[in-house]
Amino acid sequence: MKNSAPVFPIALLLLFIFTSTAFAGKENDYFDRGYEKHLQGDLKAAIKDYTKAIEKNPGFAMAYQMRGEVWQRMKVFDKAINDFSMVISCGEPHFLAVGYYNRGVAKNMAGDFSGAISDFSAALNLDGKMAAAFFHRGIAKGRTGDAFGRIEDFRAAARLGEVNAEKWLNTYYPSWKQPVAIVPPPAPAPAN
Repeated sequence: MKNSAPVFPIALLLLFIFTSTAFAGKENDYFDRGYEKHLQGDLKAAIKDYTKAIEKNPGFAMAYQMRGEVWQRMKVFDKAINDFSMVISCGEPHFLAVGYYNRGVAKNMAGDFSGAISDFSAALNLDGKMAAAFFHRGIAKGRTGDAFGRIEDFRAAARLGEVNAEKWLNTYYPSWKQPVAIVPPPAPAPAN
């Protein structure tokens, strides 16, 4: 009888560990199922599973990220933007730049070019080597009439290896590899 007393608390502890692990994994199970459906092209079913994963863990940044990507593919940009905003608000360092970038892409696709420029700039402040952010910010700048800004962003993207930016520059601005001459403003006329 002396030895049975410590067994009961240990058994309870083990039961707690196994059940808490089982419950903690539910969001991952839903996420994995959603991802499989996503890959198979069953986007509506993927959204349901990603949503269940988020319900189990409201701070699951990757589930918001993937659900946002599905909404974007379905051209439901307001919901994609909301999910990418949640990725950002979750605050996970590995997801911040990507969250801003993806929200920028969704805003670009929705026609909010100024909002997209702001998001791409935020992504670049976090990761200054994100070639795709330079490229897409260049697209947004072009849509707002900032031709010089578009070229500068495409140049930065191409230098970082963005093939589409390089192709565009080679086609429309073949001297893009040349340094840009900075011309100072004219001096004011002397007063007589």
